[in-house]
Amino acid sequence: MQITTEQVKELRDKTGISVMQCKKALEEAGGDMEKAVILLSKQSKQIAEKKSGRNLGSGIVKSYIHTGGSAGSMIELLCETDFVAKNEDFQALAYDIAMQITATAPLFLKKEEISEEARAKAIEVFQTEVADKPEEMQAKILEGKLDAHFKSKILLEQEFIKDPSKTIATLIQEGTQKFGEKIEIGNFVRFSI
Repeated sequence: MQITTEQVKELRDKTGISVMQCKKALEEAGGDMEKAVILLSKQSKQIAEKKSGRNLGSGIVKSYIHTGGSAGSMIELLCETDFVAKNEDFQALAYDIAMQITATAPLFLKKEEISEEARAKAIEVFQTEVADKPEEMQAKILEGKLDAHFKSKILLEQEFIKDPSKTIATLIQEGTQKFGEKIEIGNFVRFSI
């Protein structure tokens, strides 16, 4: 199947990923646009994993203040080079994540940051809910309840408010593929009145 420049352009406009990667994905998908998007998404995770050991020597601090000024946030989005840090799309990504933080008030960046104390308090609450379940299933049900409880409090696991089909972790992976550099959230803070 012959892939047209219009198809490549359409996929690039949808994903922001390089022309060569878009063309290759379309060829692999036999011209099917939706399959190509899925292939690129799968590749972004693999690319992010390959680049995970790289040093982050640059980045930006971006803020978002909600209309009315009652809530806002700041984020430190890190990358490898100043070239990427100055890129408009990179800055837009940081802004979108800052808006996410303002809207959803996450408490943790990743699952590993949940303290034993917070986990123990949640277990206390949910243990009474699973007490009447079969004993062999209680641990599994409890773990499911804990995961659901903490999912909304972990920034990287939250659904992106502008596109719930993606998580914040997926946005970071896609950014790594798009910019060709390791990208990571350093710190974030949320303020509200």
